[in-house]
Amino acid sequence: MTVDRSGVVVVGAGIAGVACAVELTRAGVPVQVRERGHVCGGRMASKRFAGRPADIGAAYFTASDPDFAAVVERWHAAGLVREWTDTFQSYDSAGRHDVPGPMRFAAPRGLRSLVEQLAGEVSVTVDRLVLSVKPGPTVDGESCAAVALAMPGPQAALLLDPALTAATQLVQAQRWSPTVAAVLRFPTRRWPDFRGAFVNDHPVLTLVCDDGDRRGDGAPVLVAHTLPEFAAGHLAQPTGAGPAIEQAVRDLLGLPEPAVDVHVHRWTYAKPTGPTTGDTHHLDADGIGLAGDAFGKPRVQSAWRSGRDLGRAIAARLS
Repeated sequence: MTVDRSGVVVVGAGIAGVACAVELTRAGVPVQVRERGHVCGGRMASKRFAGRPADIGAAYFTASDPDFAAVVERWHAAGLVREWTDTFQSYDSAGRHDVPGPMRFAAPRGLRSLVEQLAGEVSVTVDRLVLSVKPGPTVDGESCAAVALAMPGPQAALLLDPALTAATQLVQAQRWSPTVAAVLRFPTRRWPDFRGAFVNDHPVLTLVCDDGDRRGDGAPVLVAHTLPEFAAGHLAQPTGAGPAIEQAVRDLLGLPEPAVDVHVHRWTYAKPTGPTTGDTHHLDADGIGLAGDAFGKPRVQSAWRSGRDLGRAIAARLS
């Protein structure tokens, strides 16, 4: 079906893409969201284990932007988010100590549930792989008024026609680091009391979260994230990283029992590392827009704001 010339195609149904589509919809602009995966959410990813969700992408989020804080308050009122903790532990060569910080929010049903809630306002087609974005603009040969690419730059680069010079140069300049996330389910809770822990000076780990505490149900589940250098050696066969991650977590927390199950997920483009342009988004004369946390700090809030601002910019352009 050909897209109406006044319509917009958003590629990617993470929080940036969905926030962009929400703004366009509220402005009365026809919009379609196309997502190559089976579900929306992007790196705000959750997977169920024995019916229970665990977050395998973003570990939590914070809210310092007033507009995003208002969205979070609506989620909170609906029972979708909970205040989790303002204090993490830090493990380093000096031992273990508290690290105070901003309030971190978690989602009892998994962070993906928040993107799904926002997506209720827009049309999202999952299992829809986009292959090309060309001048016109066109998406897989279909004409549209504008295109918003809400995904890591290296993935966007695979879609963009080189003739779209401004967008192509921008995404090619982005740099991203990988990680491997592991969900470790144990028979019982045998670790020291903590919410989440930053792990420094370690060959494998960078972050470990108590998912039972994060979810609020006390389940004996930990989620660990690895260093980019460790992840880079396991991108081809991520399941092979499972034993090393489990052993590293057990050694860190002094756990006598092995996990009953270890699920590993590869994130080739987990975190943007720069450079940034200083803008919250990109929209060029060709009608090609880019959004995501690469346009700010690698935060959920940054991604939401980027998509929101791109949606507003496209709507203003079309009006």
